Amino acid sequence: MLSAQAARVRTGKVADLYKENCASCHGDQMQGASAPSMLDDIWLNGGDDDSLARSIRNGFPDRGMPAWGALIPDKEIRAMVIYMREMRARNDSGQLTFAAPKDSVTASSALHSYQVNTWLDGVNEPWSMAFLPDGGALVTEKRGRLLRFGADRKVVGPIEGLPEIDNDSQAGLFEVLLHPRYAENGWVYLAFSDLTRNKDDQKVSITRVIRGRLKGQQFVDQQTIFAAKLEHYRKAGGVHFGGRLAFDRAGYLFFTIGDRSAMAEAQDITRPNGKVHRVHDDGRIPADNPFVGEPKAVESIWSYGHRNPQGLAFHPETGQLFDLEHGPRGGDELNLVERARNYGWPVISYGMNYDGSTLTTLTAKEGMEQPVVYWVPSLGVCGMNFYSGNEFPRWQNNLFIASLAAQELRRLEVVGGKVVYQEIIFKNLGRIRHVITGPDGALYVLLPSRIARVSAAPDKVASGHGATPPTKG
Repeated sequence: MLSAQAARVRTGKVADLYKENCASCHGDQMQGASAPSMLDDIWLNGGDDDSLARSIRNGFPDRGMPAWGALIPDKEIRAMVIYMREMRARNDSGQLTFAAPKDSVTASSALHSYQVNTWLDGVNEPWSMAFLPDGGALVTEKRGRLLRFGADRKVVGPIEGLPEIDNDSQAGLFEVLLHPRYAENGWVYLAFSDLTRNKDDQKVSITRVIRGRLKGQQFVDQQTIFAAKLEHYRKAGGVHFGGRLAFDRAGYLFFTIGDRSAMAEAQDITRPNGKVHRVHDDGRIPADNPFVGEPKAVESIWSYGHRNPQGLAFHPETGQLFDLEHGPRGGDELNLVERARNYGWPVISYGMNYDGSTLTTLTAKEGMEQPVVYWVPSLGVCGMNFYSGNEFPRWQNNLFIASLAAQELRRLEVVGGKVVYQEIIFKNLGRIRHVITGPDGALYVLLPSRIARVSAAPDKVASGHGATPPTKG
């Protein structure tokens, strides 16, 4: 590195910071030069985040590395650690190969061999899917269509009569979910970005949850399960809507609303955004919700301090609720979601701003929950599903997660609320929005223009292809 005295005026962008102060010794790509490589994960003084930050801050003067703490603020040191993680991941990805099976081609994972086939073609940005008792399915498309397919996979829909849906930017039609007693009552639940106008006649939106029934091609008997107050709506379009739904064993409905890019509001229980919510199946507020009776509180809130949870699932054995949420640049999280807990956003985070500047120096704080696992760099996590079928017996109760940016289907083994193993099943088939277990035991994966079916193939010798060890960053 350059001497600390030679540090120049910084832009706050981490790549510039590295180039100006570190590249001459560690190489322009961190590959090493007069100082060691930072890509091989060999660290003499610890490779966890805290140890790396301490090494930058305190330096090793006896080895020629100055202490940078006097000239580089802690928030920029934190950004540097994230940047190091990103560069190492980029280097690793260039050296590894992952399964990217086309139709009817067998591939191997650590525990099972499988094949991927197109189950449904011609869809446009499918967001969610729910299988119907007759063998058909309902599919939401992000742009606002609810499609119904028969058991023969021919389109019976689209379904008419939906409310007006905002579909600009990250807004759209999100989760479709059947009531646990759908065969008896016919209720279908939808989450979507509700488009309306505020008192100034500006278009605004936020996540809304409704239910209705299917009658031919119509969505009828519609009821609002959750709607925010008009003053809580934000400018139409934009980001961070959440939009996942899940029923627990007792029949309570849980749903997510992202922070809508109003970061501080995730910590405010008088606002619905940045929260996981819990209601009765008809939208009534359960009396034991944590903030019932608190002045001005949104009483459906179950937990808070969330950024943009787009995955939500209950463990089939323990009944524990997990959410999967987007971090900023780095810091995607899997969280064990519990009553009244604060998950920290934006006070604590393992990520930084998209422009390379630091969001926060804090990764932990008393009274705020730590993620079960986090990913740096971000995977762009989305939907998730605990596998509960019979097609892959050694995957039973494993958690499968979809990712957009990394284009990965990833398998996690979750034991005692902790991730003990991760494996990339396949990669680079396109952005993956969701993964669910079908009634036949196969996995169904929602890709940009098709839905793929992952089924068992005759097992070969387990190769561990694509496997990655447990990670905390």
